[in-house]
Amino acid sequence: MNKPEIKLVALDMDGTLLNEAGEISAENRKAIKEAENQGVFVVLSTGRSYATCSDFAKSMELQSYLITVNGSEIYDNQGKLVERNIVDSESIQWMWELSQKHCTHFWAISCDSIYRAEMPQRIHDSQWLKFGFDTKDEAIRQTIMDELKSKGNLEISNSSPTNIEVNALGVNKAKAIDLVCSLLNITMDNVMAVGDSLNDLAMIQEAKMGVAMGNAQNLVKEKADWVTATNQEDGVAKAIQKWVLSN
Repeated sequence: MNKPEIKLVALDMDGTLLNEAGEISAENRKAIKEAENQGVFVVLSTGRSYATCSDFAKSMELQSYLITVNGSEIYDNQGKLVERNIVDSESIQWMWELSQKHCTHFWAISCDSIYRAEMPQRIHDSQWLKFGFDTKDEAIRQTIMDELKSKGNLEISNSSPTNIEVNALGVNKAKAIDLVCSLLNITMDNVMAVGDSLNDLAMIQEAKMGVAMGNAQNLVKEKADWVTATNQEDGVAKAIQKWVLSN
Protein backbone atom coordinates (compact mmCIF):
# COMPACT_ATOMS: atom_id res chain seq x y z
CA MET A 1 0.00 0.00 0.00
CA ASN A 2 1.32 3.47 -0.92
CA LYS A 3 1.96 5.72 2.02
CA PRO A 4 -0.95 8.20 2.36
CA GLU A 5 -0.51 11.83 3.38
CA ILE A 6 -1.44 11.68 7.06
CA LYS A 7 -2.38 14.99 8.67
CA LEU A 8 -4.36 13.63 11.64
CA VAL A 9 -3.76 10.60 13.87
CA ALA A 10 -6.80 9.41 15.86
CA LEU A 11 -5.91 7.21 18.82
CA ASP A 12 -8.09 5.03 20.98
CA MET A 13 -6.86 4.89 24.59
CA ASP A 14 -7.60 1.66 26.50
CA GLY A 15 -5.95 -1.30 24.80
CA THR A 16 -4.29 1.05 22.30
CA LEU A 17 -2.40 4.12 23.52
CA LEU A 18 -2.37 2.90 27.14
CA ASN A 19 -0.52 -0.22 28.24
CA GLU A 20 -1.98 -2.74 30.68
CA ALA A 21 -0.85 -0.54 33.58
CA GLY A 22 -2.98 2.29 32.16
CA GLU A 23 0.07 4.34 31.21
CA ILE A 24 1.43 5.96 28.04
CA SER A 25 4.88 4.54 27.28
CA ALA A 26 7.89 6.76 26.64
CA GLU A 27 8.09 5.43 23.06
CA ASN A 28 4.46 6.33 22.37
CA ARG A 29 4.94 9.81 23.83
CA LYS A 30 8.06 10.36 21.73
CA ALA A 31 6.39 9.30 18.46
CA ILE A 32 3.33 11.48 19.18
CA LYS A 33 5.53 14.49 19.89
CA GLU A 34 7.50 13.93 16.68
CA ALA A 35 4.27 13.72 14.68
CA GLU A 36 3.03 16.97 16.20
CA ASN A 37 6.38 18.61 15.46
CA GLN A 38 5.79 17.72 11.80
CA GLY A 39 2.42 19.51 11.91
CA VAL A 40 0.27 16.40 12.31
CA PHE A 41 -2.79 16.68 14.56
CA VAL A 42 -3.04 13.97 17.22
CA VAL A 43 -6.56 13.38 18.53
CA LEU A 44 -7.55 11.06 21.37
CA SER A 45 -10.71 9.23 20.31
CA THR A 46 -11.94 7.25 23.28
CA GLY A 47 -14.91 5.68 24.99
CA ARG A 48 -13.86 7.45 28.17
CA SER A 49 -15.51 10.60 29.49
CA TYR A 50 -13.76 13.97 29.36
CA ALA A 51 -13.05 13.74 33.09
CA THR A 52 -11.17 10.45 32.73
CA CYS A 53 -9.15 11.27 29.59
CA SER A 54 -8.37 15.00 29.60
CA ASP A 55 -5.40 14.63 31.96
CA PHE A 56 -3.73 12.27 29.47
CA ALA A 57 -4.18 14.83 26.68
CA LYS A 58 -2.77 17.56 28.91
CA SER A 59 0.20 15.40 29.91
CA MET A 60 1.14 15.09 26.22
CA GLU A 61 0.40 18.77 25.57
CA LEU A 62 -1.88 17.85 22.69
CA GLN A 63 -3.01 20.91 20.73
CA SER A 64 -6.06 19.46 19.04
CA TYR A 65 -9.58 18.21 19.64
CA LEU A 66 -10.63 15.51 22.09
CA ILE A 67 -13.27 12.93 21.10
CA THR A 68 -14.89 11.32 24.15
CA VAL A 69 -17.58 8.76 25.01
CA ASN A 70 -17.27 7.08 21.58
CA GLY A 71 -18.01 10.35 19.80
CA SER A 72 -20.86 11.54 22.01
CA GLU A 73 -18.81 14.62 22.90
CA ILE A 74 -16.07 16.61 21.16
CA TYR A 75 -13.97 19.21 22.98
CA ASP A 76 -11.46 21.73 21.63
CA ASN A 77 -7.96 22.15 23.06
CA GLN A 78 -9.25 24.69 25.58
CA GLY A 79 -11.73 22.20 27.02
CA LYS A 80 -14.70 23.91 25.37
CA LEU A 81 -17.55 21.63 24.27
CA VAL A 82 -17.97 21.57 20.47
CA GLU A 83 -20.53 18.75 20.01
CA ARG A 84 -22.77 16.63 22.25
CA ASN A 85 -25.11 13.74 21.41
CA ILE A 86 -27.54 12.56 24.08
CA VAL A 87 -29.10 9.14 24.76
CA ASP A 88 -32.70 9.67 25.86
CA SER A 89 -33.30 8.94 29.53
CA GLU A 90 -36.08 6.45 28.76
CA SER A 91 -33.54 4.25 26.96
CA ILE A 92 -31.11 4.59 29.86
CA GLN A 93 -33.84 3.56 32.31
CA TRP A 94 -34.71 0.57 30.12
CA MET A 95 -31.06 -0.52 29.77
CA TRP A 96 -30.48 -0.23 33.51
CA GLU A 97 -33.54 -2.44 34.11
CA LEU A 98 -32.18 -4.86 31.48
CA SER A 99 -28.86 -5.08 33.33
CA GLN A 100 -30.70 -5.76 36.58
CA LYS A 101 -32.84 -8.45 34.94
CA HIS A 102 -29.76 -10.29 33.66
CA CYS A 103 -27.54 -9.53 36.70
CA THR A 104 -24.72 -7.94 34.69
CA HIS A 105 -22.20 -5.35 35.72
CA PHE A 106 -23.04 -1.95 34.27
CA TRP A 107 -21.83 1.62 34.05
CA ALA A 108 -23.41 4.79 32.74
CA ILE A 109 -21.97 8.16 31.77
CA SER A 110 -24.04 11.29 32.16
CA CYS A 111 -22.96 14.79 31.18
CA ASP A 112 -21.58 15.40 34.65
CA SER A 113 -20.89 12.03 36.30
CA ILE A 114 -20.00 8.34 35.91
CA TYR A 115 -22.12 5.71 37.63
CA ARG A 116 -20.99 2.17 38.39
CA ALA A 117 -22.98 -0.50 40.26
CA GLU A 118 -25.72 1.99 41.17
CA MET A 119 -27.76 4.63 39.41
CA PRO A 120 -29.17 7.93 40.68
CA GLN A 121 -32.70 7.74 42.05
CA ARG A 122 -33.95 10.22 39.45
CA ILE A 123 -32.54 8.93 36.15
CA HIS A 124 -34.70 11.30 34.08
CA ASP A 125 -33.19 14.36 35.78
CA SER A 126 -29.82 13.76 34.07
CA GLN A 127 -28.61 14.00 30.49
CA TRP A 128 -26.94 10.77 29.37
CA LEU A 129 -24.16 9.95 26.93
CA LYS A 130 -23.60 6.20 27.17
CA PHE A 131 -24.62 2.99 28.93
CA GLY A 132 -22.46 -0.12 29.25
CA PHE A 133 -23.01 -3.77 30.18
CA ASP A 134 -20.31 -6.26 31.17
CA THR A 135 -20.70 -10.01 31.58
CA LYS A 136 -18.54 -13.04 30.89
CA ASP A 137 -21.68 -15.09 30.16
CA GLU A 138 -21.84 -15.23 26.35
CA ALA A 139 -25.47 -16.36 26.26
CA ILE A 140 -26.61 -13.47 28.44
CA ARG A 141 -24.50 -11.04 26.43
CA GLN A 142 -26.11 -12.25 23.19
CA THR A 143 -29.60 -11.99 24.68
CA ILE A 144 -28.90 -8.38 25.69
CA MET A 145 -27.47 -7.63 22.23
CA ASP A 146 -30.62 -9.00 20.60
CA GLU A 147 -32.84 -6.86 22.81
CA LEU A 148 -30.75 -3.75 22.16
CA LYS A 149 -30.84 -4.28 18.39
CA SER A 150 -34.61 -4.76 18.46
CA LYS A 151 -35.01 -1.21 19.84
CA GLY A 152 -33.63 0.21 16.60
CA ASN A 153 -32.58 3.56 18.07
CA LEU A 154 -29.20 2.73 19.62
CA GLU A 155 -25.58 2.54 18.45
CA ILE A 156 -24.06 -0.70 19.77
CA SER A 157 -20.35 -1.51 20.08
CA ASN A 158 -17.86 -2.71 22.67
CA SER A 159 -14.53 -1.76 24.22
CA SER A 160 -13.65 -5.31 25.30
CA PRO A 161 -14.86 -8.80 24.33
CA THR A 162 -17.01 -9.07 27.47
CA ASN A 163 -18.80 -5.73 27.35
CA ILE A 164 -21.43 -3.89 25.32
CA GLU A 165 -21.36 -0.12 24.89
CA VAL A 166 -24.44 1.81 23.82
CA ASN A 167 -24.62 5.34 22.43
CA ALA A 168 -27.30 7.29 20.60
CA LEU A 169 -27.96 5.93 17.11
CA GLY A 170 -25.47 7.23 14.56
CA VAL A 171 -22.92 8.27 17.17
CA ASN A 172 -19.47 6.77 16.63
CA LYS A 173 -15.82 7.76 16.52
CA ALA A 174 -15.75 7.97 12.71
CA LYS A 175 -18.51 10.60 12.57
CA ALA A 176 -16.76 12.60 15.29
CA ILE A 177 -13.43 12.45 13.44
CA ASP A 178 -15.15 13.53 10.23
CA LEU A 179 -16.49 16.60 12.04
CA VAL A 180 -13.06 17.37 13.47
CA CYS A 181 -11.58 17.04 9.97
CA SER A 182 -14.08 19.59 8.64
CA LEU A 183 -13.06 22.00 11.42
CA LEU A 184 -9.39 21.53 10.46
CA ASN A 185 -10.03 21.73 6.69
CA ILE A 186 -8.79 18.22 5.99
CA THR A 187 -10.58 14.99 5.00
CA MET A 188 -10.72 11.36 6.11
CA ASP A 189 -8.17 10.70 3.33
CA ASN A 190 -5.66 12.41 5.62
CA VAL A 191 -6.47 10.32 8.72
CA MET A 192 -4.77 7.37 10.37
CA ALA A 193 -6.95 5.76 13.05
CA VAL A 194 -5.61 3.23 15.57
CA GLY A 195 -7.71 1.01 17.84
CA ASP A 196 -8.44 -2.44 19.23
CA SER A 197 -12.20 -2.88 19.79
CA LEU A 198 -15.57 -2.66 18.06
CA ASN A 199 -16.04 0.96 19.12
CA ASP A 200 -12.96 1.66 16.95
CA LEU A 201 -14.25 -0.22 13.92
CA ALA A 202 -16.02 2.68 12.20
CA MET A 203 -13.02 5.01 12.41
CA ILE A 204 -10.61 2.26 11.30
CA GLN A 205 -12.77 1.47 8.27
CA GLU A 206 -13.40 5.09 7.27
CA ALA A 207 -9.88 6.47 7.81
CA LYS A 208 -7.47 6.33 4.88
CA MET A 209 -5.13 4.25 7.05
CA GLY A 210 -6.95 2.03 9.56
CA VAL A 211 -4.59 0.35 12.01
CA ALA A 212 -5.51 -2.48 14.39
CA MET A 213 -3.46 -3.19 17.47
CA GLY A 214 -1.74 -6.56 17.78
CA ASN A 215 -4.06 -7.22 20.73
CA ALA A 216 -7.18 -6.11 18.81
CA GLN A 217 -10.34 -8.19 18.48
CA ASN A 218 -10.23 -10.40 15.39
CA LEU A 219 -12.91 -8.51 13.46
CA VAL A 220 -10.99 -5.26 13.93
CA LYS A 221 -7.82 -6.88 12.57
CA GLU A 222 -9.75 -8.24 9.58
CA LYS A 223 -11.13 -4.81 8.67
CA ALA A 224 -7.92 -2.85 9.23
CA ASP A 225 -5.43 -1.86 6.53
CA TRP A 226 -2.50 -2.80 8.74
CA VAL A 227 -1.86 -4.49 12.09
CA THR A 228 0.74 -3.04 14.44
CA ALA A 229 2.30 -4.40 17.64
CA THR A 230 0.33 -4.76 20.90
CA ASN A 231 -0.31 -2.04 23.45
CA GLN A 232 2.44 -3.65 25.57
CA GLU A 233 4.89 -3.31 22.66
CA ASP A 234 4.45 0.38 21.75
CA GLY A 235 2.13 -0.46 18.85
CA VAL A 236 1.01 3.18 18.52
CA ALA A 237 4.60 4.38 18.19
CA LYS A 238 5.35 1.72 15.57
CA ALA A 239 2.30 2.75 13.51
CA ILE A 240 3.23 6.43 13.67
CA GLN A 241 6.84 5.67 12.74
CA LYS A 242 5.80 3.58 9.72
CA TRP A 243 2.94 5.64 8.29
CA VAL A 244 3.54 9.19 9.52
CA LEU A 245 7.24 9.77 10.25
CA SER A 246 9.15 7.54 7.82
CA ASN A 247 10.24 8.95 4.48
